[in-house]
Amino acid sequence: MKIELINRLVMFVALFVAQVLILNHVHLLGVGTPLLYVYFAITFRRNFPKWLVLVSCFLLGLLIDVFSNTPGLAASTMTLVALAQTYLIELVAPRDSAEDLEASAKVLGLTKFVTLSALLTLLYCLVFFALEAFNFFDVLLWLARSVISFVLTMVLILAVESVRSR
Repeated sequence: MKIELINRLVMFVALFVAQVLILNHVHLLGVGTPLLYVYFAITFRRNFPKWLVLVSCFLLGLLIDVFSNTPGLAASTMTLVALAQTYLIELVAPRDSAEDLEASAKVLGLTKFVTLSALLTLLYCLVFFALEAFNFFDVLLWLARSVISFVLTMVLILAVESVRSR
């Protein structure tokens, strides 16, 4: 358990630094920004304490908010995704799987991992950009930002997962 906490801490710092220093400055077509730090919430094990999942995702979101000038957006949305992950992993995981099932492509299989990642990432992007706009007067811009950011984020998540699973 201690080695897993150290691994989670390293992932926390790496995703935070990558997002703040690099990915926040990438804007595809002027609207899409990759939000790779949602990968942190996706990869928690099944039996990880739910309170620790929620608190660590909230803290990562809060740090992203402080350095990205998005007050409360990432923190609230990461907390929502962390809450959803604890229940969605039960739906995606095989019934006869171990209690400490890791959410990865290697363990779940590529199809189930992509399904889990896509659901959580889409939830994150839709809620994040809805809270950022705080209105639905420009629905097309909201959808464009959500969809393009979703696609960029999924490409990065699959790239990171392919390197991580080797």
